[in-house]
Amino acid sequence: MIELMINDRRHAVDAEPDTPLLFVLRDTLGLSGTKYGCGIGQCGACTVLLDGQVTRSCQMPLESVGTQAVTTIEAIEQDPVGAKVVAAWVGIEVPQCGYCQSGQVMAATGLLKTTPKPTDDDIASAMTNLCRCGTYNAIAAAVRQAAA
Repeated sequence: MIELMINDRRHAVDAEPDTPLLFVLRDTLGLSGTKYGCGIGQCGACTVLLDGQVTRSCQMPLESVGTQAVTTIEAIEQDPVGAKVVAAWVGIEVPQCGYCQSGQVMAATGLLKTTPKPTDDDIASAMTNLCRCGTYNAIAAAVRQAAA
């Protein structure tokens, strides 16, 4: 059994130590807001916060999580910064298909937690998640609004 702290709750998980965190979140714990995209850490659909740091969960083995706190999209509005990001996302109507948006929100929250007043260059550097619908301008606008 591996103990994890996810969204401020302890979970004992029966899984191999090299199992990616993403699969435990989705398949074992039923937290399906974190999405599977590419499986190689490139697209960002699987983004979570690990002790507040943006992390691609498809590439994070359980054994590497240790005692770090995992925050998923299901709990992001409990964080004041996350709540601002979600409000901006909804206000600007960022999503089209919505598949990548949980990862986008997590990346934006991570950015604003470390850089509360990001420049356009900061936003471009941090928001590297892929969006097949091309909502990048709306994403950047929502990040700017959440930072205001």
